[in-house]
Amino acid sequence: MTSNMSIRTEFAIRRWRHLVVLIVTVHVCTGDLRYSIPEEMKKGSVIGNIAQDLRIDVRNLQERTARIDSEGNKQYCNINLNTGDLVVNERMDREELCGQKSSCTLNMDVVFENPLELHRVMLDIQDINDNSPSFPNHIINLEIPESAAKGVRFSIEEAHDPDLGTNSVQGYTLAANIHFVLDVRASSDGGKYGELVLENELDREKQDELTLTLISYDGGSPQRSGTVVIQVRVLDANDNVPVFTQSVYKVSLQENSPLDTVVVTVRATDEDEGPNGEVTYEFSHISVKAKTVFGIDRKSGEIKVAGPIDFEDVSSFEIRVNARDGAGLTAHCKVFIEIADLNDNVPQIFIKSLKTPLPENSPAGTEVAIIYIQDKDSDSNSKVKCYVQETAPFKLRPSVKNYFSLITTRELDREGESEYNITLTATDEGIPPLSSSKAIILSVSDVNDNPPAFDEQSYSAYVSENNKPGFSVSRDPDWRQNGTVFYSLVSSEINGVPVSSILSINGETGVIHAVRSFDYEQFRSFKVHVVARDNGSPPLSSNVTVSVYITDQNDNSPQILYPAPSGNSFMTEMVPRAAHAGSLVSKVIAVDADSGQNAWLSYQIAKSTDPGLFTIGLHSGEIRLQRDVAESDSMKQNLVISVKDNGNPSLSTTCAVYLLISDNLADVPELKDMSYEDSTSNLTSYLIIALVSVSTFFLTFIILVVAVRICHRRKPRMFDGAVAIPSAYLPPGYAEVDGVGTLRSSYNYDTYLTTGSRTSDFKFVQSYHDDTFFF
Repeated sequence: MTSNMSIRTEFAIRRWRHLVVLIVTVHVCTGDLRYSIPEEMKKGSVIGNIAQDLRIDVRNLQERTARIDSEGNKQYCNINLNTGDLVVNERMDREELCGQKSSCTLNMDVVFENPLELHRVMLDIQDINDNSPSFPNHIINLEIPESAAKGVRFSIEEAHDPDLGTNSVQGYTLAANIHFVLDVRASSDGGKYGELVLENELDREKQDELTLTLISYDGGSPQRSGTVVIQVRVLDANDNVPVFTQSVYKVSLQENSPLDTVVVTVRATDEDEGPNGEVTYEFSHISVKAKTVFGIDRKSGEIKVAGPIDFEDVSSFEIRVNARDGAGLTAHCKVFIEIADLNDNVPQIFIKSLKTPLPENSPAGTEVAIIYIQDKDSDSNSKVKCYVQETAPFKLRPSVKNYFSLITTRELDREGESEYNITLTATDEGIPPLSSSKAIILSVSDVNDNPPAFDEQSYSAYVSENNKPGFSVSRDPDWRQNGTVFYSLVSSEINGVPVSSILSINGETGVIHAVRSFDYEQFRSFKVHVVARDNGSPPLSSNVTVSVYITDQNDNSPQILYPAPSGNSFMTEMVPRAAHAGSLVSKVIAVDADSGQNAWLSYQIAKSTDPGLFTIGLHSGEIRLQRDVAESDSMKQNLVISVKDNGNPSLSTTCAVYLLISDNLADVPELKDMSYEDSTSNLTSYLIIALVSVSTFFLTFIILVVAVRICHRRKPRMFDGAVAIPSAYLPPGYAEVDGVGTLRSSYNYDTYLTTGSRTSDFKFVQSYHDDTFFF
């Protein structure tokens, strides 16, 4: 009764102690914050105010992108950027985080950017009474020989409570019975376990089985407890308990050890013989994680690897092993397994912030990105170095802990390279070292630091004359370069005409159009200046010269300079009857206002009185005798000369050449009656002429005789001189051809007129030539 009262009193005192409110303490030291909080706080609970504790304006939290970086995979806390509160984001279980360690600290970093600033936050997780004591098994089986003497002790497996201090197991109570009392004892590691003390001897014949209830309680508030049933079977003598060779086994095991690797072999001996001395092994107290990793051989006591071992997951294990003899007596030992780290984790690269696009005029040393390197290994295996390729204009500057700043080493040039593929490489110091890489795509934004650039120093455009207004003179899309460019023509005059009345330019595309049609014979080329101006601030500009060349089209027909066009004068040349084949009779002179092959002229006899008598030079226009003049040849010879240029399509014109075959002007009939006689005159005309000729033959004979006598009495008066071609015979604008027409040489001609000529229009013209005959 006294024992029960003392227990109740002790419980009451513990309850009053736990009514004290847990105060969160904050320590600010050299930029680090330490908070003490209870485990199992609800999500959203406020731990403390970061802004106040760091003496930072709350408005700076958002501007500097404040955040929490945790070392593990879980983000246990977050920052409320509006209030500066550090709030719980994930449930924190002290037993899960730290196991049986006396102190449990969760480390995280408060990171500020612009500039980079790091503050360490340490959360001391305080234990609360959230776990009840529990026994390894729900039922404890004891086999006690009836020969057991009074006062014999039987050890009961220790109850386990993951909580610490007063929240862990504080004592045991045994339900009332007549045979046993409970003696609570302290173990070497500070724990408490119970021993059943035989108070009254057993009598198997009276009662061969006993059922006892053992309660384990902790000192938390509210108090928690656990219950186990003890089944006692009364046997005959078994007076020896198994004994381990070591009370504590400590071993080291490398992570990633293969399955079935023997970690350690525990061994216990029992001096009893027979079944009472046969010892079997089993885990008595083991965590859920350890059960998935290790297994024990019941007979040999070998503890083997049964699952994957990862140092980064759990770095150590504590296991309790029972040795039980055939009569049910047990002994206990502890096995501590330390996991040795291997360099099996590649460094991980995290891009915490990235400024892209980056203006090209950013100065050297501009911070581009913040890099965080994490290696889950320990010691030297977790030390990392990070670098970028040497060819890139960037470098890494170590900051705090495993943070690096990626900065520029010089100003960037978007026109040279508008995008960078930056490869980051992180290598740890393990053996062998492990490394990883990560690429960052950084875009460079443009600033107006370049004027518009033309591909060429000058441009040339060729336009056919007679073009339609609106015709595109230039179609060079390469004129549009850096940024948005606007084009305009510089105001000027071409032959006294404003350039705007001749050309126009598309301000967006730079395509030049003709406002009107061009005439090659008026002007053949001109130059204009184009200004390209970008849309920057301030705007930049550049200019270029565009040369426009007018190409000739065959739009002018050949013009006859000699003989004069019909209607101006009536010109006839005399050919002596003694002239021989090849003699120069006359020359047709023609020009073409076009140029090039459009002005290459060719001459042909289109019609003639006697087709076989005369020939004309194809390109010279010289009319020569094809054979000697015969007496039977007609005195009047009419030639139709066709002059054709070499254009496509070809243009042509014709002229009439009148020739008189005679050795004496007295023989010449009335010249004004000469006219072009078509070689294709019909038969009726010839019959009439023949009839007239026969009728007047006699009269003509008499006239000729009289004429001969007169000629002998009086010689003809003749004068010679150079005949200039009248300007009326030249085509319009012929003087502006600049020597590219067809009249390449000067010709001098002599004219002979009879004193008895009845008209001043009668001219005999011949050029000076070695083969020319004068009469």
